[in-house]
Amino acid sequence: MSGVTSSRRDTELAARTRAVLDAAAGHVFGTEPGRLAAELYDVLARTTDDAARARVAAALARCWVYGGHADRAAPFADEALARAEKTADAELIADCLDAVLAAHWGPDELALRQQTAGRLDEVSAHVLDPGARLRGQLWGLQVGWETLRVPVIQRQLRALELLAEESPRARFFAASRRWMYDHVRGVSRPELIDVAEGAAAEAGLADAWMVTSLMRGYSALHAGDAETVAEVSERMEDFARTEGITEVAAEAAVVWALAGRADRARLLLEQLGADVLDTLPRDVNFLLNLQCVLEAALAVGDEQLVRTAAALLSPYENRAVVNGGAVYFHGVTDDTLSRAAALVGDLDRADQLRSRALATYSRLGATWWYDRLQSGGAVGCTEAVHFHPADGGVWVIGAGAGRPVRGLRGFDYLHLLLDRPGENVSAVELVTGGKGTVIQSDSGPRIDRQAAAAYRQRLADLAAELAEAGDWADLSRVESLTAEREALLAELSSAEGLGGRARATGSTAERARVAATKAIAAAITRIDAVDPGVGAHLRDAIRTGTDCTYRPRPDDRRAWLLRT
Repeated sequence: MSGVTSSRRDTELAARTRAVLDAAAGHVFGTEPGRLAAELYDVLARTTDDAARARVAAALARCWVYGGHADRAAPFADEALARAEKTADAELIADCLDAVLAAHWGPDELALRQQTAGRLDEVSAHVLDPGARLRGQLWGLQVGWETLRVPVIQRQLRALELLAEESPRARFFAASRRWMYDHVRGVSRPELIDVAEGAAAEAGLADAWMVTSLMRGYSALHAGDAETVAEVSERMEDFARTEGITEVAAEAAVVWALAGRADRARLLLEQLGADVLDTLPRDVNFLLNLQCVLEAALAVGDEQLVRTAAALLSPYENRAVVNGGAVYFHGVTDDTLSRAAALVGDLDRADQLRSRALATYSRLGATWWYDRLQSGGAVGCTEAVHFHPADGGVWVIGAGAGRPVRGLRGFDYLHLLLDRPGENVSAVELVTGGKGTVIQSDSGPRIDRQAAAAYRQRLADLAAELAEAGDWADLSRVESLTAEREALLAELSSAEGLGGRARATGSTAERARVAATKAIAAAITRIDAVDPGVGAHLRDAIRTGTDCTYRPRPDDRRAWLLRT
């Protein structure tokens, strides 16, 4: 009787094991596991068979990683591999190596990941199951991206495309990962999104919609499709809010920022402040979270958040940042760290990091990232332009990431005008910073009306005399008359303002007009050297005089980032 009871228990346990493993296969990456982790652990505690225990422990390890608790995963992953090795089952060992890699996905474990991924590639290459081979190729691709070894990336992509002929699941990964590689190189492949969506539906992949949404969102961002960007960003925000997923909120923030929606980016960044960043686990999403938050904070000019994120990211210079599983490339850490260093005035470090990032992008063929960092050009649907002071007498000015520029007095004047578009601001207010000052009256016109009239009459006479001297080829007389004419013109020019009105001498308004005009002209000339587009725009839109104003064209789409 006891044998029958034991057999029934074994049968029930086997059925329950299959059920919880099936449930674990549908766990969406990034979401809380709920009861699933407890169900897996309950089965694990009652299982003694090495093979079954290995499968359950591996699933439990992935469950905790997917749920954002990678610190709980390592013991289960390690046990799973040890149990699988006792069975000598290559397919099972491959599954458990996958769990070990997932449990050790943090930024400080790259060397271990490279070694383990190499072993998984070797084991999975000799099994018939396409799922095992798929895991080996995906981890090889992930590590290839993390280390930016282009031949490895290309080889693994080709292997995925060959495997895609065997299963719809492999076809989804082959299409989505090929899209990412081509997207980085500036090649538009919208048809791959359709292939990925079709394969995901056929394979029943629960979390594929997040991948294809990102594909559509980033394609739209680079193409300037504001409507699609907004739709995808809203969906990301909703999912992040529902599930409490930091990395999705961080990605939504950077998409809004790059699309020129600083208002939406700021709202998300308020939820991702220093208290959140300081407690981030060093797991698969650590670099992603910091890179996205730093990118968004740079775009909206949040210097405090820039300092916090950059300090946490600084130990990881010269690293590639990819969304988990090589879903999307978020550039290299040197890129954002260089712009953060420039913002706080560390120009030597900024130049060093920037040069290295550009070299990496050039080697990879990452055209969009290279062009943005190289030129400071804006991206997305609205042009966000930095114009604000930083530490050490430096200003950050320009589109996109902005460039560090040594400060000039005229930058303060332009900053005030940009903050009050269309409004006339007196030159006195500009040069005094809005502080009260004694307004001195003028000492009268430089020349009286009678003298000015006499000057103009003499100029008319000189025109006739110059014509006569020219006809007679009297070069000496031409030279003398020309000198007199130039002297009279200079005197009238200094004495008369706009429209021929007499210019006052010695007044506060006149001195402020001259000072503001010269300072603004010098500032725009310096801006030309770092961002000719912004310089040309300011030269066209700024009007100086006794009153100064910034009047952009009606179709101008710049969003000035003017934090003080």
